[in-house]
Amino acid sequence: MNCLAIDSCSSVLSVAVSRNDDIFYAHAEEGMKHSELVMDLIDSKMKEAALKPMNLNGVFCMGGPGSFTGLRIGYSIAKALCLSLSIPFAPVPSLDCIARKEQGNEKKTLAVIQARRNAYFYAFFRGALRLTSDVEAEVNQIADEINQFKEEMVLSGPGCEQLYKTLPDELKENILLRNINSGYAREIIAVAKNRKILDNGTKDFLYSGPEYIRKTDAEISQDLK
Repeated sequence: MNCLAIDSCSSVLSVAVSRNDDIFYAHAEEGMKHSELVMDLIDSKMKEAALKPMNLNGVFCMGGPGSFTGLRIGYSIAKALCLSLSIPFAPVPSLDCIARKEQGNEKKTLAVIQARRNAYFYAFFRGALRLTSDVEAEVNQIADEINQFKEEMVLSGPGCEQLYKTLPDELKENILLRNINSGYAREIIAVAKNRKILDNGTKDFLYSGPEYIRKTDAEISQDLK
C-alpha cells in the first residue's frame, strides 16, 4: 500500500510516505510554521520513495486532538490531495498514534498533547491498547488520575516534558519520559494499516473535521455574548 501521512497536531511537523513496506520519513521542529514547510516535506519524501501522486492509495492525517491551526492544515492538504486524485482520505486519532510507539510495552502509557491555558489533551493506554477516552484537563486532575493507578507508567507525547515538570515529586518516581520531541507520521500509517481503515469505507471522512475536544477561542467568545 502506498500512502502519505501528515502529522501537524503539535509543534513538530512530520510527514511519512509508505511504499509497500518501506517508510520514508521526515520531520521539522520549526515551531508552528507547518503551512510553510509541509509541501516541501511531502515533495521530498515522495521523490525519495520514487512515487508520483497518482501512485498513492490514500492519504492520512492526524484526526485530533491537538493544535487547532495545525490540525486544520493537515486536514486541508490531505483532503485536497484526495479529492484531486480521487483516492481515499482518513484521519487517525492523535493520541492513538502517540501510544503506538509503546506497542509491545506492557506498562501503562499516558499519551499527552499540550493544550492552551495550562491544560493537556490526554488518554491512558496499555501499550497501544486504549483504556480511556480523550480528555482535556489541567495538571491537578491529571495528577489525581495518575495517583489512582499506583503503578509505573510511561509519559509520552508533545507536552509530556512540561507536564512532568509540574507533577508532584512523589508521582515522578514511577514515571518514565518518552518521545519528548517527536513526530508521529510513521505511527499514523501503522495505526491506519493495523485497523485496515482504507478497507472500511472512507467517503464520510471527506465531510469530517478534527476532534478538538474543547471549544475554540471564537466559540468561547460567542458563548459569552
